[in-house]
Amino acid sequence: MKRSGLDRTKYNQIANYVYMQSEINIKVGNKAPKDYFELVRNQILEGNLLVSGLNTVEELQQNLRMNCVPVEIMDMTLDDYPEFLNLRRKLMADKMREYYFKL
Repeated sequence: MKRSGLDRTKYNQIANYVYMQSEINIKVGNKAPKDYFELVRNQILEGNLLVSGLNTVEELQQNLRMNCVPVEIMDMTLDDYPEFLNLRRKLMADKMREYYFKL
């Protein structure tokens, strides 16, 4: 994002952070989300775990849900970043609301 000219205040937001193992982060590199998720989907189909440890589409979907990442990310580019942030903020708020009401 930095190399694409986005201001730090645009990408340095809590809604943009996701915990990721360093070796996976290196493999993701500067790929657009749709390019990265294409690699993940292909690895699931082919059964090779080169990009992540996700074996099935169900695991991928569960991982996205657990991390409040909208499934739409799988087709997004840098141009979709504002939409991504909006969708993710809503998912994060929903998760916090759900947790709060379980207290």
